Amino acid sequence: MKVKDIMTKGVIYVNKRDDVDYILQLMEKYKITKAPVIEDGKLVGIVTDNKIADKLGSIRSRGVTPARMHAMTVMEKKFYVVSPDTPIEEILETVGEPGPTMLPVVSNEHLVGVITKADLLPLIDDEGSIKEIMSFPVISVSPDDRVVHARRLMIDKNIARIPVVKNGKIIGVISDWEIANAFAKLKKSIALGKQSSHIKNLLVKDVMKSPAITAIDTITIKEAAEIMIKNEVGCLPIVGGDKKIRGIVTRTDLLKRLLKKLKKRQ
Repeated sequence: MKVKDIMTKGVIYVNKRDDVDYILQLMEKYKITKAPVIEDGKLVGIVTDNKIADKLGSIRSRGVTPARMHAMTVMEKKFYVVSPDTPIEEILETVGEPGPTMLPVVSNEHLVGVITKADLLPLIDDEGSIKEIMSFPVISVSPDDRVVHARRLMIDKNIARIPVVKNGKIIGVISDWEIANAFAKLKKSIALGKQSSHIKNLLVKDVMKSPAITAIDTITIKEAAEIMIKNEVGCLPIVGGDKKIRGIVTRTDLLKRLLKKLKKRQ
């Protein structure tokens, strides 16, 4: 199987001069967290919710509103591209590596599609137990933790999402997307002199997505992939019969398992 068989062809892209306010609205409208950046018809970068969260929360960006911050200042300039004929196995080998998790598909120097982890999930048909691949103990935060603490944890652990847990039970999830939007709204509504203190004291419970999509620890790996596809989520907290969190599985976990299975079949 090749990239052209599963890539997303109707690509949502932005111009390098588009402002972050517009980009976030576009992302929300189309339920995406990454977009190619185009200049004069050519691909020049990739803008991500991760990079936007970094820039909006940066001291160096203090006083710069999302409407005055442009794609060229928040985009990832180093990225890989693939061709429509690239084998899927080659894509799976890169899963989990640093850098944007969306790969532009280029043919004759033109952007013809993108491929993401979500595009690869339908390939999973593994009937193994989710317990075989879920991660535990789970890195989590409490609803009363500060957002800057959650963000630092995400950067240090190289993760894009963190479950929010209270008394052992998951009550929400916080990700780059929620943080980027929270910082953007704050910068638009709070006076410049007060922005720093507001960002510093912003709490997880005021930003998190709730309720969280979870699954019982008796499901299969295939069922986990189906739940994530249906609900368009990048991670799936796994709970026991008592509803307390037991582990977590991400798209990366699922795709690494897929690669292992494909290699065994060869």
